[in-house]
Amino acid sequence: MADACPPDDAFYEHAACGLLVAETDGLIRRANATICRWLGYEADELIGKVRVQDLLTVGGRLFHQTHINPILQLQGSVAEVQVEMRHRDQTRISLLINIVRRRHGDSHLDELALLVGEDRRAYERELLKARQTAEAALEARHGAEAKLHEMNEQLSLADRRKDEFIATLSHELRNPLAPMHSALEVMKLRSSGNAALEPVLPVFERQLKHITHLVDDLMEISRITEGRMALRCAPLDLGTVVRAAAADVAALIDASGHTLSISLPPQALVVDGDATRLTQVVVNLLTNAAKYTPRAGRIWLEAARHEGQAQITVRDDGIGIPQQSLASIFDMFSQLEPALDRSQGGLGIGLALVKGIVMLHGGDICAVSEGVGRGSEFRLRLPLSAAGIGADASASAPVSVEALRVLVVDDNADAADTLVMALELLGCEAKAVYNALDGLAQLAEFRPQAALLDIGLPDMNGYEMARRVRAADSGAAITLIAATGWGQSSDKERAREAGFDHHLTKPIDFDQLQTILTLVKQFQSPVVPKSGTDHHFRIF
Repeated sequence: MADACPPDDAFYEHAACGLLVAETDGLIRRANATICRWLGYEADELIGKVRVQDLLTVGGRLFHQTHINPILQLQGSVAEVQVEMRHRDQTRISLLINIVRRRHGDSHLDELALLVGEDRRAYERELLKARQTAEAALEARHGAEAKLHEMNEQLSLADRRKDEFIATLSHELRNPLAPMHSALEVMKLRSSGNAALEPVLPVFERQLKHITHLVDDLMEISRITEGRMALRCAPLDLGTVVRAAAADVAALIDASGHTLSISLPPQALVVDGDATRLTQVVVNLLTNAAKYTPRAGRIWLEAARHEGQAQITVRDDGIGIPQQSLASIFDMFSQLEPALDRSQGGLGIGLALVKGIVMLHGGDICAVSEGVGRGSEFRLRLPLSAAGIGADASASAPVSVEALRVLVVDDNADAADTLVMALELLGCEAKAVYNALDGLAQLAEFRPQAALLDIGLPDMNGYEMARRVRAADSGAAITLIAATGWGQSSDKERAREAGFDHHLTKPIDFDQLQTILTLVKQFQSPVVPKSGTDHHFRIF
């Protein structure tokens, strides 16, 4: 390998840097070919004839005299000094010089290594530019992070305000629903044998329940967006769902001139499901069929057992679904192409909601169509329930709460009065007052066995009233029921801590209320622990 190395003289002459050897006064004694080429001279034109400082510019000579030469004398070396030398044609060349003064025999010689400085300057400029770019990017990143943090704070604030708004909206919507619900119960109790009201009241009750369900969902909006909608499941016959849905869309079907054919199996199709949600699914499918079928069309609604599952099929002879749209028909905001007339279109969330509800029930749904103008078919499948419906599941025998004294305290006079009317029809001795102070006065006068207290009372809130009731001599024996539009878990916990036995969310479910009052009637003892925290607390 040693034979591959160039001779010393050749290596010196053609080194990657300029090399000079000079006496201490600067007279050049040796110059390699590299520096000669850079400066435009032949070696014999420099050696013994020119001093190093003679090749420098005027400023360079002064710098050599005042800095370079004194440093050499003091420490014997100079490193990376930037100077300018003149080319033979008088152009300037920027060079970096390293000088070492060494002893050679009886004298000292300066050994110089020179590098062209332009490349280094360009490199330094690129480094500086890169550094500036990096610093700008870092500053921009910090700015973006600060802005992102600010946006996160704003989103968090907006989310908190959204939760507060939804809770308040739900409360405000429940207030008018409460007297409507109580009025419905009064009408149901008084309508026995009234043929004119028999077909009307079930519709009123069903729609009121739907609205109540939707109001409840406002409290769980975050769960809905996260796909965690709470279902109220119980064994139910899909035939009931089909009939209820058909009744709900009957007016739309008639207005469109359609013919609806319903087919139900002779045996019950029992599934574990949320009756309101499944009715909502079928109503949605029937509504779509009615909207997207030309006038005087035909719609078929069928419930049947299919391959070990319960199946509901909604079929029409309407506009059909293009093949390319079948795969995305259940996607959020999906619309048929070409776009339908706006009066027939919608937001594109109905079928996405249908699919979400069906999947929460452990089922599946698919759409089938032979193409545009050839009708559509939606097949919904749900697992059959392992348990059947008991003989008394759909109706419960009324339980007597006759002569039970119940006090109702609510500043909404309509809600209080209609609730009293419904309680009286159940056989209770009920009385309504509209503020907390009047309610407290009734403890000794009316001596209630149970009291339904609104929370948002004008003179003091229901929690404080409950505490005062418990502190009274006769208050420990009274069953306290919070009847309020506030239904979050924190509200229920506050009610428990204040001494309430039960928490009912408006509009009050009368079956639950009657169950509570029955327990009061049956088990109320004259000796009850006075501490409010010892009461059994049940949430409805």
